[in-house]
Parts: sequence; C-alpha cells; structure tokens
Amino acid sequence: PVLESYESGRYSPVLIRYSKVEPGVILLDPVEDADRLEFMQKRLSKQGSASGMDLLSEEEKAFHKIAKKGMDSDEAVFSVEHNVDKAYTWSDKYRPRKPRYFNRVHTGFEWNKYNQTHYDMDNPPPKIVQGYKFNIFYPDLIDKTKTPEYSLSVCDDNKDFAILRFKAGPPYEDIAFKIVNKEWEYSYKRGFRCQFHNNIFQLYFHFKRYRYRR
Repeated sequence: PVLESYESGRYSPVLIRYSKVEPGVILLDPVEDADRLEFMQKRLSKQGSASGMDLLSEEEKAFHKIAKKGMDSDEAVFSVEHNVDKAYTWSDKYRPRKPRYFNRVHTGFEWNKYNQTHYDMDNPPPKIVQGYKFNIFYPDLIDKTKTPEYSLSVCDDNKDFAILRFKAGPPYEDIAFKIVNKEWEYSYKRGFRCQFHNNIFQLYFHFKRYRYRR
C-alpha cells in the first residue's frame, strides 16, 4: 500500500518524534538546507567559469609569475613526468603529496657545419632540445633548513635519455622527469642556475654545443 501511494503521488511521509530519531542522524532545517544548496551551486558555477589562475592562492600566483619570467617563443611548457615508486618512512606522520611545478624546455636550431651545408633560413633544420628550466614549488616543507636536491641517472633502455629526480623531504614526494641526455653547461654565464629561494627550487641549464667536424 505504501508503494502504491508513493507511485500514485498520494504518499505522505509519517512525522517522526524527535525522541525516536536514531543517534547520529543529522537534522536539517529545510529552509537553511535550501539556502546552503543554492550557495553551493553558485559557488561551483563561479569556479567553473573562472580561469585556473583565479583559483590559485596569492603564493601560487607569485610562483607562476616567477616561473614564467622571460619565457619566449623558443620555450615550451615541459611536464614529462617519470613514475617514482618509493615508500616514505615518514608517510605515517605526514601525508605524502606531489609538489607543484612549472617547467620549460628550450629548443632551437643548431647551425653547425653539417646543418649549414644541408639547410638554410628558408629551409631550417629540425629544432632540437638545447636546455631546460625546472621550477619546483615547496611552500610547506617541514624542515626548511634542508635544501632540495636533484640527481641524474641515464635510462637503462635508452642512453639518449636520462631521469632527473628532485627530492625535498616531508611532506613532499620525490618527483622525476625524463629529459634528453646531453652534457650540461655549468657556467652561470651560460645560464646555469641551481638555487632554493622563496620556497622555489630552480634548476636551469643548457647543453654544451659541439662544433661539427668532418
């Protein structure tokens, strides 16, 4: 009978006394509940129409501004992550999380003797990777006295690539990227940078250029 009444639209729920309500049940005022739902809908609608930058904190916006500084047409956003399978001894105390980052790859033409012979400005050679700029954001490091570190290892399956890994400590997971395996320029005059400042670990480098010999 109850199901028939419900399906016919004549069903009316029975009023339950407050004393009969099971422990743990949350009671909501219907007017307040409707206002809350309306507020949440407006908030979601506003977030959906906002750009990604609008939803970032002021600290995150400052990070993106620094990371994008000086970016030109020869650079592109780089985010080829390499999976890091690691257990953290501190995971029972802090919840591991991946740091935010904004990385750039620098490409350009290599006008060596070979390319000068086979290409020209109207028919340029393929662009090659000439360097990278890594910006890793660590605003909530537990131990701020320790500077984040990086390590480089050649890929076993392909010696033309290497894995660049960043480690900072809790609560951040290690993060790694697959990059081209070439010799780095460590001269600051050539654009090398390795520093941890304002919660941002920056590693910038270009590859050495070799003159073509016959």
